[in-house]
Order: sequence, then structure tokens, then C-alpha cells
Amino acid sequence: MADFIYLMETRLSPDQQRALALVTDVARAHEMIVFLTGGAVRDIISGFIIRDLDFSVQGNALKLQKDFEKAGAVIEAVDETTRTVMLLLPGNVRAEVTSTRSERYEKPGKPAEITPGTIYDDMRRRDFTVNAMALSLNPGSRGLLTDPFNGMADIEAKVLRILHNYAFYEDPSRLIRATRLITRFHWALEERTQARYEAAKENNYIENIADRALGHEVEQLAHEENPVDILKTLEKEGWLKVLAPHLSLAKVDSSGLAHMFKVKQQLQEVGLNPDSSPIVMHFLTRKLSDKDISAMQRQIPNKGFVERWRSLEDDTKDFAKRLVAKDLVQPSQTWKFLMKSRPETALFAAITTRPAAVQQKLKNFLTKWPQLRQKLPFPEMPELRITPEHPEYKKIMDEAFLLLIDGKLRSHNEIVKFLTPYSPPEPPPPPPPLRRGRGAKKEAGPPAPGEHVPKKRGRKPKSAMAAAPPAPGTAPAAAVPALAPAKAAPTPPGRPAPSSGAPAKAAAAPAKPATAEPRIAAKKAAPAKKTPAKPAHRHTFKKKPAPNKKAKKK
Repeated sequence: MADFIYLMETRLSPDQQRALALVTDVARAHEMIVFLTGGAVRDIISGFIIRDLDFSVQGNALKLQKDFEKAGAVIEAVDETTRTVMLLLPGNVRAEVTSTRSERYEKPGKPAEITPGTIYDDMRRRDFTVNAMALSLNPGSRGLLTDPFNGMADIEAKVLRILHNYAFYEDPSRLIRATRLITRFHWALEERTQARYEAAKENNYIENIADRALGHEVEQLAHEENPVDILKTLEKEGWLKVLAPHLSLAKVDSSGLAHMFKVKQQLQEVGLNPDSSPIVMHFLTRKLSDKDISAMQRQIPNKGFVERWRSLEDDTKDFAKRLVAKDLVQPSQTWKFLMKSRPETALFAAITTRPAAVQQKLKNFLTKWPQLRQKLPFPEMPELRITPEHPEYKKIMDEAFLLLIDGKLRSHNEIVKFLTPYSPPEPPPPPPPLRRGRGAKKEAGPPAPGEHVPKKRGRKPKSAMAAAPPAPGTAPAAAVPALAPAKAAPTPPGRPAPSSGAPAKAAAAPAKPATAEPRIAAKKAAPAKKTPAKPAHRHTFKKKPAPNKKAKKK
């Protein structure tokens, strides 16, 4: 459980984490059990980009609509048959909240018979094992993985496996989905799944596909990171003519798509997260007739997505007019306006708008102005005690950046003048350290009269013993006469005599003070030991040993 909680916290973006918390809180407020399911769990575990969030609740998900709107979500579409709500959450996070259910197909391609069920029933109705997993978001079991078909093993093996032999027969749209997923992930079909795929293709199961499933697969093209590769594979397998009869690779604006993904990355570096799916559909169908485009739009069940696709060009025209208005002359004013605008509108304008003034402002916004952030924080900020711990640090940084792009903080004096009002006062000096030892005792002063002073233990110093008065009733001891200096030892020949100015050790030693105790007597000085004189020569000759008389006799 802890591992999957960690994965959710690290793999989801900050906007997706807030969206997860929003949906969880709304579902728990209605006392519904909620799970993160489907492709979101698969992408969290496999490490791929998490495009959207899928939630399953045990209850009627349609009852949550009003609370979602109050929390700031936009309801793009509702399917009352499957009790599904399609949401666009703050931060352009796409989500789908559906009720757990079981499905039973009477005929291939026909709508299934739906009955409410548990989370295990909901897992059994899914297409592939890697999509039949759920993560609990409920207190007490948060992070618990439900994996009844061992989808984790198939993720490690990088294969797609159907749940049962009739998967392609019951829902032929799974043929298109399988082709799209193996192209995106560069995976392969499991051996049994590959055999069923070929059989379904040979028996032309795709003829029974439902219109709603086709519209869902058309929309999924817009959410792919590399839609051109998906179209190539679909065209090779023969599914593209079923999906969109008038769409082909020759009618796709590939250069426009490549430019769009490049500008999108620049916007993300600035801090904006545009939903590029309507723009992708614009370039995929740019060379189609209006009639063919309208037919595709009617087929897509997500009406909120269709509306954003249709209004893309009109919103961009209004955006370009507003960008060149008189109240957006200063770069800082333009920056504030662009940061508050819809990111996908700014993205589409940067690609398609022709006026030079609009292009220049968007170019500065994407390339020139972000480079000025590298000058922050200023070197003068630590000197003025403005650190990240400052309560207004973020506000100071934002104001400094806006002044930088306006060209108002070019010199050291201008920077110091701007930062000085935010500089906190200097901290007071630290208190002096406490003095310990004899000095502190002297400063304490003599004890007050009547105050009990504990006696010190240990031997008294000699000076205190000499100055102490005799105890009452005791006769003073006689002074001890000073000891006579010891005679100096004779100097051996060959050595220099000691200097007469150096005092002898016995004379230099001070006399012991007299004490009141009569038992202490002065000790007599020990006479100095006489050192025998050494001969002047250094070498001595050893006597030869006497010859052995027994050896001579022999």
C-alpha cells in the first residue's frame, strides 16, 4: 500500500493531485467508495505519461454533478446509461467518474445490459488485463491495489492480454484500441490475444462497431502524444477507413503538429499547461471539408471537447485583438494578461496568428522574458537579509521580475532602492556570555550578615595557613630557623665550575611557615652527596685475564 501511495504522490502532477483530492472529497461527502481505475493506474505503474484520470464509485455518479460544479469543475458530458460524468478539472485535468457496473452482451456491437455491481464486477467488464486494476482512495485502505487478472505481470512483460476469448466479438472497438495502445507503448499482443485479433480481423467483426464507440476512439486520437504514428498503424491495419472514412495521412498537417508540440513545451516551461487536444484535431482535419469535419464532431460523445474544438479560431481572434490593446503596452502588463489567459488559446495564437505585433509579444513571452528570471535572486538580497524565509519573499521575486522585464532594475542603486523597504531590521546583538570562576565570585560580593556560607572541602593553600590566626587557648609555635645552605660539591676536573651568581637549590627554596600545631617540626637539611671525581682521560684499559695454569701444564 505504501508503495502505491508513494507512486501516486510522485507520478501525478500537482494539478492531477489536486484533481484527485477534489473527486475523492466529493465522493466521500456522499459516503461513496471511490477507486482510481483504468488507464490512470496502468500509466502510474508502467511509468508512461498520465493523460487523464478515471474514477469508479460504488453508487450513482450522476448525483455528484452539482458538487463537482461547486468545486470548480466543468462538466463536459454525461452518459445516463452508464452513469458516467466527464469532467474538465482545474489545471486542464481531464477526468471521468463512472459507477461500478457489470455488463452482459447479447449481440456483438450492441449496447450491453448494464446492472450496478461491485468493483470486482467492474474489473471483469474491462478490455485488457492492464486496464483491469484499481487503487483504493478510501481511508483505511488507501493505496490498496485490486488486480484480479494479474495486470502487473503483463505490464512487466509489456504485452496486451484480453480478459476472455469473446472480448473482440462483444466489443469490436477493442480492435482499434489494441492497435492504438501497442503503437503508443511499443508493446506486443499476447499469443492468445494475437490469435483472437487475427480471427476477428478475418471475420470482419469491425462491421458491428457502435457509433458511440467510434466517436470515443476519434477523440482519443487528439490525446495522443504522437498521433501521426497512430494514424499510420491504423491505416496499415485497415481501421482508419472505419474510424474516419475521409481522413488519411495525406490530409494531415504534420508540420503544424510538430510546431504545435514545440510551442507547447515552451509554454510548459513558463508554467502554463495547455490542453492541446482541440488543436491536435484542428491539424489532423485541417484539409478536410467542413461537411466531413461536422460529421466527425457529431460522432464524438464528449460535447465539451467538441465545443472547444469549434470555438478555437474565434477565441484566438479575440485573443489577438486584446493582446495589441493600448493598456498592454508595458511588458509587465502583457505578461500578466498572458498568464491569466487560457493556455490553449495562447498556444494556438502563437502558431497561427499573422500580425507581427502579436507574434513579437508571444515570442518575448516564450523566449526573451523567461531568461531574465535567471538574474533572480539578486546578489544584494542576502546583504539586505531578504532570504527565502522572508514572509513576502515570493511577492518580492514576482515584483522584481516584472520590473526587470520593464527595464527598471538595471543598476545596483536601482536594485538597492527597490529592496530596501523590504529589508527587515537588524537582529539585536547577542547577550554577553556569563562570567564564571573567581571573577564571578568576586562580583557576587561578601555574604550578608547572618547568611550561612558552606565550608569548602580540601586542603587550604599555604598562604591561608600562614595568615590564619592561632586558635584560642593554643600557644603560638616558635619560628623555625632558616636552614643553612648546603655546601657545594667539589667540581670534578675537566668540567666548568658553576656560576657564582646562580643560587643554590636549598637557598632558593622558601622556608615553610610556622603552624600552630606543635607536632610539626622542621626537618634537617640532608647533606649534599659528594660526587666522586672522574679521571681526565676518557678511555680506560681493561686488564688482560691471567693465563690458565692448567692449560700450560698440558
